[in-house]
Amino acid sequence: MTTPEPKNPPEMTVKAVLLGLFLALVFGSANAYLGMRAGQTVAATIPAAVIAMALFRLPAFRGGLLEQNIVRTAASVGEALVAGAIFTIPAFMLVDLNGARLWTDLRSHYWEASIILLAGGLLGVFFIILLRRPLVVESDLPFPESIASVEIVRAGEQAGDAPKYIFGAMGFAALIQYLKSNRGLQIFREYSEGWLPFPKSVVRHFDFDRKPIGDVTHGGGVPWSTPSLSPALIGIGYIIGPELSSINFSGGVLAWWILIPLLLFFDPDLPKRIGSADPALSAYTLWFNIVRPIAVGMMLVGAANTMFNMRNSLAASLRGAFAASAKASHETEHKERTERDIPAKWVLLAIVALSIPVTGIYYYFTRGWAAAITAAVVMMIAGFLLSAVGGYLVGLVGSSNQPLSGLTLSALLIAALLMVAIGVTGLSGVAAVLGVAAVVCVSCSVSGSLIQDLKAGYLLRGTPWKMQVVEIIAVVMLAFFLMGPIIALHEANLADGGIGGRSLPAPQAGLMAQLTKGIVGGQMAWGLLAIGAAFGIALILCGAKAVMLIAVGMYLPFDTSSAIFVGGALKFVVDKVTAGRAKEDIANVEEKGTLLASGLIAGEAILGILLAVAAVSNVPSLTKLLSGADQFSWYPSLGGWLSLAGFAAVAWVLVAIPLRARRVT
Repeated sequence: MTTPEPKNPPEMTVKAVLLGLFLALVFGSANAYLGMRAGQTVAATIPAAVIAMALFRLPAFRGGLLEQNIVRTAASVGEALVAGAIFTIPAFMLVDLNGARLWTDLRSHYWEASIILLAGGLLGVFFIILLRRPLVVESDLPFPESIASVEIVRAGEQAGDAPKYIFGAMGFAALIQYLKSNRGLQIFREYSEGWLPFPKSVVRHFDFDRKPIGDVTHGGGVPWSTPSLSPALIGIGYIIGPELSSINFSGGVLAWWILIPLLLFFDPDLPKRIGSADPALSAYTLWFNIVRPIAVGMMLVGAANTMFNMRNSLAASLRGAFAASAKASHETEHKERTERDIPAKWVLLAIVALSIPVTGIYYYFTRGWAAAITAAVVMMIAGFLLSAVGGYLVGLVGSSNQPLSGLTLSALLIAALLMVAIGVTGLSGVAAVLGVAAVVCVSCSVSGSLIQDLKAGYLLRGTPWKMQVVEIIAVVMLAFFLMGPIIALHEANLADGGIGGRSLPAPQAGLMAQLTKGIVGGQMAWGLLAIGAAFGIALILCGAKAVMLIAVGMYLPFDTSSAIFVGGALKFVVDKVTAGRAKEDIANVEEKGTLLASGLIAGEAILGILLAVAAVSNVPSLTKLLSGADQFSWYPSLGGWLSLAGFAAVAWVLVAIPLRARRVT
């Protein structure tokens, strides 16, 4: 006999809300590091569900399914909001016109950035509230990640050892991070790099009649780098699997083993012209100034191809969303608990109210009301339409695979062309375009996260308005917190260029800055973009998979993309070993591996934030306290060899442990 559901089961309790907000802070900070380090964020849904599952088993902290649902809903805001932040906010600092920058640092622009996050996050919540019924209740979208999170929450009702795997992996990854960081006890070298020169060769050039016209001595070589000893990057590769990690790695091969050596071979005098005899410096400047703009052109083609392939689904989403929202707004009959949203009239009033401070921010950027109002109107229309599109795509493929960069690029291009059309150029035009892109990006990211949570809540019979209120609270809280770890990460890595440098390349923000500068400021390297676009078209015509992912691989340092590839290779090994097992056994190994990889990602990212804060606070490293120097005397010669032990340990965690036990519950 089924136990009847209580009329008002415990749901939005104080402990559920506070735990959800705490996890949102933790995973938001962790993803700030991860997103700028690797160009990707990882959904907090699974780790948050497992943590809630573990804590709600404690006698003094017992909680039900709906309370765990609230925890997961609040926690997911951290990842969603920070994705919108790191994809766009650093672009204000990265873009420059004729040597002039919009922002020279992030700390002095804390309030502008926080208001953008607040406005974008709240608009994302309000937009998706209007779209909940058509996308969640009346559609037949699969929502794969919602289904997965529901199963994890339900699993919390049973005994099991899943939490020990994710917590153990977090501790292990934090230890590796501490042992490789110059802010901890540096024993392992994160990566080694060098230069492999080509033998000198003489190319004899001739005219159309084959008459010699000159000899050129060519040299050049290949800049090499080992994979980064990064549990987080390896964990990402493990989760996305061997196919996608290989595609991403192919971009690194194209950039570092083909294009850069080819450019150096063609231009043997480049080191002299830039005033450096260091070939590694020549390779770096070619990657930064030549290869990355080519990758931008490929990203544009990849984004356009993705949107074109989904055109029918997008059109159906918009038609269904508008029709069902209009129907729902006229319903007056009593609704049961599981069908109650925040009233539409309050949602619409909130959207109108938010347009005022957003317009004020745009006026602050542009110093012109025409440009500010145009930007605000574009942002509102594009934000709603793209939130509907993004919500539909989340229903199809999950929030982890939502093409957030493609949606944001669409808004950026529309805003940039309109700014040029009304004559707003220079830094003010760039600021207006980035302002539109930032708010839309945050809005789409948060709306995609919330629609996934609302679907999970619908399956668990949660109360929509309570989930929406918790989401609003989390957005307001995080909007004024997340710039803290972003600023700390930037200032702690200034020696490597800060955000946009080697340690924190922030590829999406760099893309936004590059495009805005080119269209509005007239300084785009159009030839390189065209080459990249042609390259992307050629790959599509050849049937290449995920052109956008190849471009991201070109945009990242080789140690980053190769570390992701290592994770994919480890997953390939696990798949091969389990190929002949029963389906249930394979599913158990898959589940355990995913939990461990999620723990590796969270552990490194969280400690990375803590070490960055310690560095900004001038806390000396343990290495310095023990040796009196920034590194041990033996580190330069032995650090790289010792790191092999670190790689072996990570491989053991991701391969041996999942294969060892038969079942995780």
